[in-house]
Amino acid sequence: MNLDIDSSSSTTHTDDLKTKLTKERRVRHFAFFENMLASFTASERLFLYACSTALAISVLVLLAGLNSAVSVPVPLAGGTMKEGVVGPARFINPLLVLSQPDQDLTALVYSGLMRALPDGSYVPDLATRYDISEDGTEYTFTLRSDASFHDGTPLTAADVLFTIALAQNPMAKSVRRADWEGVRASSPDDHTVVFTLPHAYAPFIENTTIGILPKHLWQSVAPEELPFSALNTHPVGSGPYRVTSVDTDSTGAATRYDLEPFKDFVLDGPYLKRISFVFFPNEEAMIGAWNARNIDSIAGISPAALSSLKRTDAHIVTVPLPRTFGIFFNQNHASILTDASVRAALSLVDTQAIVDTVLGGYGTTLEGPIPPGIIGAIAPAVPFPITQEIAPAATSSSGQSRAEAARALLAKGGWKFDESEGVWKKKKDVLSLSLATADEPELVASAEIVAKQWRDMGAQVDVQIYSLSELNTNVIRPRSYDALLFGEVVGRSVDLFAFWHSSQRNDPGLNLSMYANSRVDALLAEARTTTDMHDREALYKKFQSLVADDTPAVFLYAPHFIYVVPEEIKGIQLGALSTPAERFLNVYQWYTQTELIWSIFSKQ
Repeated sequence: MNLDIDSSSSTTHTDDLKTKLTKERRVRHFAFFENMLASFTASERLFLYACSTALAISVLVLLAGLNSAVSVPVPLAGGTMKEGVVGPARFINPLLVLSQPDQDLTALVYSGLMRALPDGSYVPDLATRYDISEDGTEYTFTLRSDASFHDGTPLTAADVLFTIALAQNPMAKSVRRADWEGVRASSPDDHTVVFTLPHAYAPFIENTTIGILPKHLWQSVAPEELPFSALNTHPVGSGPYRVTSVDTDSTGAATRYDLEPFKDFVLDGPYLKRISFVFFPNEEAMIGAWNARNIDSIAGISPAALSSLKRTDAHIVTVPLPRTFGIFFNQNHASILTDASVRAALSLVDTQAIVDTVLGGYGTTLEGPIPPGIIGAIAPAVPFPITQEIAPAATSSSGQSRAEAARALLAKGGWKFDESEGVWKKKKDVLSLSLATADEPELVASAEIVAKQWRDMGAQVDVQIYSLSELNTNVIRPRSYDALLFGEVVGRSVDLFAFWHSSQRNDPGLNLSMYANSRVDALLAEARTTTDMHDREALYKKFQSLVADDTPAVFLYAPHFIYVVPEEIKGIQLGALSTPAERFLNVYQWYTQTELIWSIFSKQ
């Protein structure tokens, strides 16, 4: 007889049996704990519950701590900023920018092959990499394959070549023409650009931050018609923000620009979902709008206007500008200035008194021709809450001692003070000179302070005030002055050749002291061709020491850039700003909100 057994039924029976036994074991385990718990007294059960609760809380705290330890805050998209600026925007074009509003909007709308960072370094922007030939005369850039303009058109080498050719074209009258004089641009393919320089020039990399124009939009505009194109006020670039709307008044002048993030911007971000610019006729109207909460931020406000700010829900961010304000001696125009003792005596100016009195403390005194934040570490931005008024200027107590020290230097140099005439004399020479400056409030106030200090030491001083155009045309260009109180924009590239090399003594050179020193000439020429930053800094330190020994000028101060910003805007970094628009160098990293994510998922 055959016994037929259903294998599937047997398997099911076995599984059911295992499940039953498992449940019985679990029931026995629970019964054991229940019986044990029932045997506890009330106080023992309370103690057990307390320990269990503490254990649970400890586990949660440990998990939260672990999560915090491995998490980092990252910016979130969101937030807006409405900024007030004085004056209209007419040329939102990297080749034609004139006013601060022009520069501000251009900095947001356009990108270059390279981007400057607040710390003074440069990183590839539209380029992925670049190479410099051994002799420093050839720069080869490789473009990003995914770079595009705001209208979606791919950005290629043809756009770069077009922009540079237009900058070099004299008919276009570009403000960037001098940067590209003698540079030959070529392109072996759509994503490679080669610049060939007539000679090595270390600061050239800064020139490659110039914004790139879209050839497909601008090629139909004749170079001489460049300023009249509507594209100047309705720009299309490849920068972090794109123009989305423009408000105009009855005359057609823009009163407001709204910008939104460009989703295909090649660097991370941007995070702020909108930046708006509102234009005002003057600083007073702008401050009124800020006090009324119609705008959120103000750039480049004057120190004297800070006392008019009535809100306290913002910060002032301030950083020294790379500008040198000083008094430049023209020894060819005033023979007494050839005397080293005279220059040494006149150099004993209380520069801190000028910073405190004229700039309200928003400035840095100078010891030489190189402003702070250029050589060595970049000066950090210093945020602090807005106060209702500027603190009173500090009173200098060194005036008398400086005057005495100056008189001692003159006496040592063979000068004698004529008590009857109240003047210093040396043979037939009389210590008398004029001090020229521009009709700008801060310059005039500074000149008056200097003149008073010089008069206190016994010098005869005539302060001469000119309009800026007259000063440039009739005084600076022909070098028709004894001493000139003026400013120089040094910039982040630290190329001081135009300001101090002997070949630049005459117009259009900017050697305002008519200074000539062969050792200085050699250092400046070498620094221009030295690409290693540390080596360049060493050369400039030697240069500064030589200038200090010769005293061709009195270096006064570098003013501070003052930026009023909302408290909720984070990520703002300011380094050495050649122009106020460079406050936007890292605008794509500004944010108002963050979230915590595990560090392994963060790009930071």
